[in-house]
Amino acid sequence: MSNAFPPLNPLRVFEVAARTGSFTAAAEEMRVTQSAVSRQIATLEGYLGLRLFERGRGSVSLTATGESYRRQIAPAFELIGSATQQLVTQGRVEPLRIRVYTIFAAKWLIRRLPRFRAQYPKIKVHLDNAVAPVDFSKDRIDIAIPLGDGNWPGTEAELLFKDVIQPVCSPQLLKGDKSLKTIDDLSRFQLLHSRYRKKDWPHWLEAMGKSEVMKETMTFPTSVLTYQAAMEGIGVAIGQVNLLGEDFASGTLVPLFGPPIESGLGYYAVWPNDRPVSQKLRSFLSWLRKETAAAAVKPA
Repeated sequence: MSNAFPPLNPLRVFEVAARTGSFTAAAEEMRVTQSAVSRQIATLEGYLGLRLFERGRGSVSLTATGESYRRQIAPAFELIGSATQQLVTQGRVEPLRIRVYTIFAAKWLIRRLPRFRAQYPKIKVHLDNAVAPVDFSKDRIDIAIPLGDGNWPGTEAELLFKDVIQPVCSPQLLKGDKSLKTIDDLSRFQLLHSRYRKKDWPHWLEAMGKSEVMKETMTFPTSVLTYQAAMEGIGVAIGQVNLLGEDFASGTLVPLFGPPIESGLGYYAVWPNDRPVSQKLRSFLSWLRKETAAAAVKPA
C-alpha cells in the first residue's frame, strides 16, 4: 500500500456506520441512500484488503478487525468535529441561555433585565421557559432558575430566595358590606390556584389553624392566569409573594392576613458542575445575587 492514508469519504461513512450499527441509520444521518453507504464501505474494505462488517439478512455487524479500527479512528473524528465547531463559532457572540418558569420571567426577571443589559451591554440574553427539569447534557442552556428543594444531580444550586406564600386579591374585594375582612370570610369567596401549586392553599390554611375554611377551588393552567383572575376580582389567589412586589406597589393586588409563610421550596440558580463557568455566566450570577437580595421578602 503506497499511501497509508485511506480515502476520507469512505472512512467517514465507516465511522458513522460503525457508530450507529446500521447502514440504514448511517444513510439517514448522512442523507444518502443505503446503497451509497454500502458502496463506500466496500470501497474502504477493498482499499484495506480487510472485511470490516459481517453482512446478514437485513443486518450488519462489525468484525473484530472492524471494531478495533473503529476504536482507533473514532477519537480523530471527534477531534475534527470539535476543532471545526470552534473555528465556526470563533468571533461569534453566543447568548447567555437562561431557562425559567413563565411566572418567574413574567413577574420578576423580565422587568429587571433592562438593568442587566445596562450593566452588561455586550451580553446577549436568550430566555427559554419550561416547567420540566432542565437536562444540561441535552438542552442548550447555561443556567436555569427552577423552583425546588435545591437538589438537582450534576449541578451547582444556589438559593436566590425562599418561596413564601400568602393570599392575595383585588382591592375591590375589600370594599362594601360583604368585603373580605377575616380568614373565615374566605369561605364566601372563590379560592384560586395554579394546577402546579395545588398544595399552597391547604398548607397556608393549616398553618393558620383554619383548614375548615378550605373549599373547592378554581384551577388555572398557569400562575400567570391565576393572578390575572385575582386582579379581575374573580376570587382570592394564593400568591408567591416574592414575585408580586410590582403588583402590590401598583395596587392591582393586595396581600392579606399578615406576613407570608414558607412553602418549603425556593427559587434557585442552577448550572452544570461539569463545565467551566463562563464570564458571562459569572456576570449574570453576580447581578442576580444583588437583585434577589434587594427584593426578597422575609417569611414570618
